[in-house]
Amino acid sequence: MRIAAASLLLLLSQPLAAQVNWPQFRGPHGNGHVDSESLPLEWGESKNICWKMEIHDRGWSSPVIWKNQVWLTTATRDGKKMYAVCVDRESGKLIHDFQVFEVASPQRIATENSYATPTSVIDENHVYVHYGTYGTACFERQSGRKIWERRDLNCDHELGAGPASSPMLVDNLFVVNVDGRDFQYVIALDRKTGETVWKTDRSVDFSQVPVNQRKAYGMPALFQVGDQPQLVSNGGKGLYAYAPRTGKEIWRVRHHGFSQAPRPVYGHGLVFTTVDRDNPELWAIRADGKGDVTESHVAWKEKRAMPRRCSPLLIGDQIYLVSRNGVISCLEAQSGKTIWRERVPGSYSASPIYACNLIYLFNDDNITTIIRPGKTLDVVATNRLNRASVMASPAVSGKSLFIRTESHLYRIENRPSP
Repeated sequence: MRIAAASLLLLLSQPLAAQVNWPQFRGPHGNGHVDSESLPLEWGESKNICWKMEIHDRGWSSPVIWKNQVWLTTATRDGKKMYAVCVDRESGKLIHDFQVFEVASPQRIATENSYATPTSVIDENHVYVHYGTYGTACFERQSGRKIWERRDLNCDHELGAGPASSPMLVDNLFVVNVDGRDFQYVIALDRKTGETVWKTDRSVDFSQVPVNQRKAYGMPALFQVGDQPQLVSNGGKGLYAYAPRTGKEIWRVRHHGFSQAPRPVYGHGLVFTTVDRDNPELWAIRADGKGDVTESHVAWKEKRAMPRRCSPLLIGDQIYLVSRNGVISCLEAQSGKTIWRERVPGSYSASPIYACNLIYLFNDDNITTIIRPGKTLDVVATNRLNRASVMASPAVSGKSLFIRTESHLYRIENRPSP
């Protein structure tokens, strides 16, 4: 485990300079915190837009960025063809656009979902794309040459739902949750070869659980708990912590939820995770347990106006959450006490980011509300782009904000006035 611990400590000790790389969902730290010297406060279709590029077909994967490349995935609306797209970070010009997989008979998905919703991961040499049960592949980042693929990480996403769980990289491993109606497990592949290193089935007893309540759409997160790295992963009916090198379960908490999507965050010795999609709750769980800690390690719960889709944002002693219908909650992280709760316009799917002591909130109608964290709601700015759906969480590179809409990818940065 020393390797995983060293990797995590290196990640967390990166200098607070303008980061260039955005390697995974929610950024380098996986928690929405952005190391940027400056991000724009104001923009519109004719203001502070460096470039705007049309993206063919449909996908809700977030952009991932390494140096000069921005990668994302897309798929035809019928799910029969799936693509990887790469554009130049500076110019927005197309570098790669190729079909990755063809699917003869994809399952029907929800109207709001896409067949390219899972976010890719990227490193210095490779990009890894994932489309749920339909396939996973690794490509050379510069050439686009395929290194390996897997078509056997299968599960039943359920008719009307679809793929959503994103992968992550942990040292030499590619890790992803596979939580369907039929199979529920976490798997780690060798990131160089695609071969299975470990596979761990969920330990909750699903024999008496209805099949539609066995699934989940989240992704794991890596936390350093004392001297022990933990891979924390939320599935149907349970939250689990695993040893990242072996997949051995460290602890678990049983819960009543399923179909949850937000990614857990960690701080103050607590894992903060949402439970359930239809009636979402936020649970704070002490991470120092062993075995089944359901009755002993749940520190507090909050049931009012919790998010179905947006991941939590932990800033110091406060945790910020935005519900599907735009209710922002600011809670004391250690106690769960409500500090304030206010509504902002719109519906929310994309997870917020924290940069330059400001919180950026992105609603489904392409409106961004920027607030200042604190004891009251303090709206700093509101910005609107052309009306187009936004469900992909944004990415940041240097002083630029990258927003993916249903039809376009934007690079937004402060530009000199003409």
